[in-house]
Amino acid sequence: MGLRCLANGDSVLILGQENTPAESSNRKILEEKGAQIRLASVTQKDLLPELLKGIDVVYHLAAAQHEVNVPDQRFRDVNVQGTANLLEAGATAGVKRFVHGSTIGVYGPGMEGRIDEDSPLRPDNIYGVTKLEGENVVLSFRDRLPVVVLRIPETYGPGDRRLLKLFKAIGKGVFIMIGDGKNLHHLIYIDDLIDAFSLAAKNPEAIGKVFVVAGEEPVTTNEMVAVIAAKMGTRIPGYRVPLSVLLFIADVMEKTFQPFGIKPPIYRRRMDFFRKNFAYSQEKAKTILAFQPKVGFAEGISRTADWYRSVELL
Repeated sequence: MGLRCLANGDSVLILGQENTPAESSNRKILEEKGAQIRLASVTQKDLLPELLKGIDVVYHLAAAQHEVNVPDQRFRDVNVQGTANLLEAGATAGVKRFVHGSTIGVYGPGMEGRIDEDSPLRPDNIYGVTKLEGENVVLSFRDRLPVVVLRIPETYGPGDRRLLKLFKAIGKGVFIMIGDGKNLHHLIYIDDLIDAFSLAAKNPEAIGKVFVVAGEEPVTTNEMVAVIAAKMGTRIPGYRVPLSVLLFIADVMEKTFQPFGIKPPIYRRRMDFFRKNFAYSQEKAKTILAFQPKVGFAEGISRTADWYRSVELL
């Protein structure tokens, strides 16, 4: 998002943290392009009013998400109270648009048919629960700030490292399919997601509304793996492991390891890739935001693999 804004000639201030080599690399790139970086947290309430002075648009993407062996309060401090802190500071500073990045995790384990903005919300982990609470806080500020909420699915493309393990496993020929591979993933390519944020920041009809954004069409796990394998020039082994077997092992390991504060090598959330089923309706985003994803899945995977190689991750 920051690079797109800089390319458009905007002044950019980024509030974030630097805890990994990837974040250090991102910071260097952004500073070289002209962004101001402030290393801090949305939980540091007293810092925010001064930081937001003169800011027209806030893109709020800070979140506690993948932390393990931390209390639930950590997620509430960042995803709920941190969001409230930023909203309060934005209202005081006269921010003209606050675009909040939420998650499709608010829908929980998935459901049949196309999910839209009115589908039942039933988050099944602390991340989804607190992101939904954060959404509610954002919408409670509608009378004080022009707010928009975007529910984001799995995002991929240059800069992403979450799919890197999948690319590596497929590239080395060691990937094993778990289950029948027919569950759906409805990803969004990073450039399309940035388009959605930009539209949400500009469109007056978007204010006070919630939107689901995603790529043009969902793909099955089988299709997703096949596209990556084709790009990597490898073949997928024909055998599969029953999902029920892995879920049983994961359940046993969680009950064994977690009382000691140890992350188990296999856990139920790790099986989500093979069992959760998501497909989204784009009608509201297309009608109101004029959002239209431009990058198809095969093209997006090709670009992602090329980036991994360019930075020697593959």
